[in-house]
Amino acid sequence: MDAISSLGTNHGISGFSLFSQEIQSKSKLSPIMSLDLKEHSMPSTDFTNQTLTAFSPSSVAPFQAKTTSSSIGMSRGMRWWEKSIKQNMLEIYSANHLVDSLLNAGDRLVVLDFYSPGCGGCKSLHPKICQLAESNPNVMFLKVNQEELRTMCHGLNVHVLPFFKFYRGAEGKLCSFSCTIATINKFKKALDKHGSERSSLGPAKGLDAKDLAALVSVGELKLNPNSFENYQATEEQYQKMVL
Repeated sequence: MDAISSLGTNHGISGFSLFSQEIQSKSKLSPIMSLDLKEHSMPSTDFTNQTLTAFSPSSVAPFQAKTTSSSIGMSRGMRWWEKSIKQNMLEIYSANHLVDSLLNAGDRLVVLDFYSPGCGGCKSLHPKICQLAESNPNVMFLKVNQEELRTMCHGLNVHVLPFFKFYRGAEGKLCSFSCTIATINKFKKALDKHGSERSSLGPAKGLDAKDLAALVSVGELKLNPNSFENYQATEEQYQKMVL
């Protein structure tokens, strides 16, 4: 009994103190993860006299709430659409962001690149598009994730992927088509045809009235429908159309 009493006195009641200390020691090796959520500002859409900054995961953080389950389920290493992004490639976050980007492009050729993380054709074509973006630094490439902006893409009549739309200055939309790595020459020809330097007579047109009306009808934009008939695509006039 004396031996047992001595053990209890020196090492805690019935040895439980030692066991508790061991648990506490092990718990220090496995700290609980915490999330540091910070606010991020919307990237600038004024590209007339500046070089575009490639988007990064941190720049899209405020918009991750719209990401669907299939994108969330992909591990960091599987995000192929974030790899090899060039300085003149920008991710579009919303219909308003798209409209602003087109209106602020000036005379630069703008290519809308519609893709989806789960699209095999988009994945295989992505490295080639990045190469073409690098060799054509004066062309703006606006990337539109169809999975995150499905309603907007539907309003713009984009139903197949990968899909591309070309815009330039006062001319507005120049062409639109779908192509894969096997038909990449279609993309190259359009780039050669519309990529030469030239000045537009007037401000950038951006989306035409039909596309704007479609985006309003699906709830992606809030504009005064009476403004469409006299729509002139300048940022100042566009802002006046916003309800």
